[in-house]
Amino acid sequence: MKFLYLIWRNLMRKPIRTLLNLLSIFIAFVLFGALFAVKTAFGVGVEIAGLDRLITIHKVSLIQPLPKGYGNKIEAVEGVASVAHATWFGGVYQDPKNFFAQFAVSPESYLALYPEARLPEEQKQAWFENRTGALVGRQTADRFGWQVGDRIPIQGTIWRTPDDSAWEFTIEGIYDADKGFDTTNFFFHFDYLAETTGFDNVVGWYILKIDDPERSAQIAAEIDRLFANSSAETKTSTEKAFAQGFANQIGNIGKIVISILVVVFFTLLLVSGNTMALSVRERINELGVLKTLGFTDSHVLGMVLGESYLVTLLGGGAGLALVTLLTRAFDLGGSILPTLYLPWTGVWVGLALLAAMGFISGAIPALQAQRLTIVDALRRT
Repeated sequence: MKFLYLIWRNLMRKPIRTLLNLLSIFIAFVLFGALFAVKTAFGVGVEIAGLDRLITIHKVSLIQPLPKGYGNKIEAVEGVASVAHATWFGGVYQDPKNFFAQFAVSPESYLALYPEARLPEEQKQAWFENRTGALVGRQTADRFGWQVGDRIPIQGTIWRTPDDSAWEFTIEGIYDADKGFDTTNFFFHFDYLAETTGFDNVVGWYILKIDDPERSAQIAAEIDRLFANSSAETKTSTEKAFAQGFANQIGNIGKIVISILVVVFFTLLLVSGNTMALSVRERINELGVLKTLGFTDSHVLGMVLGESYLVTLLGGGAGLALVTLLTRAFDLGGSILPTLYLPWTGVWVGLALLAAMGFISGAIPALQAQRLTIVDALRRT
């Protein structure tokens, strides 16, 4: 720390160059944080998926319905603790661009499977008792300014009313959750859907809780065997596998993000390394003077590496801090990305990259400065 002043003064020899180097590192780590947040958003359901929850869908496709009678048979399978079902609704609120997911569910059993969703007990009971009531996530409620008690018209695109009018729902509850759990969803009673449309014998998919997560593969296989060779065969998987498969429909986001970051950081290493090498070359004679005054080779090595680390930490640290602050202080999610935030895992990975970048970009110039002899240094005047 006693050489910090010298390190800082060396950086300020060329303030414009140092500023540009700082900005390039800052932008690179803002990009890193943003891409990591996007990767997290696409896999939001994957990381928080319950280890004790399985999803049963139609073997052909998720959009193919399953008989409602399957629920009792699944619940009778050994190891299954409870079962709920959900059906995609696919409605539109006011304008087609106002997209958010809507599901017709079995309220009590569905909510019991997801303790991550938190809401006051009185709101929960009100939703259970009102057949046309709806439960909506905080993000969607804030997006449209909805409050408990509001009447919300939604025009069906898949499920239609007999006279083709809008479906009317009363907001009975607004649920909150920790970061990472989707708070954009809209839930309502399956009975309301069934009574209005007359389709009361099919559902979209089943969610089930099991007693022992270690037996998930065995229980899933038993459920699928139960409906083998039927008119509606099933495919059962863990909720995590289901969520990952859903996210992968738009591509391997992790691989895309890593590919972009490799290119960005390789380019940045070339820029930063060249800047440090140029800085050392410009003051070779000064380094010789420092060694003449008693500064050891280790001191010179440490000061050059210190410059590299200081620039990297200032620029990259500011970029990481900005993304972390923005994504955690403000709700930046939308209809496509329900939640957008930089997790602490991303912060630690970013800090590790900062440390690696500071060392790699400054290592070669620092070694050159360390090996420089006093005679050679003073000769270059």
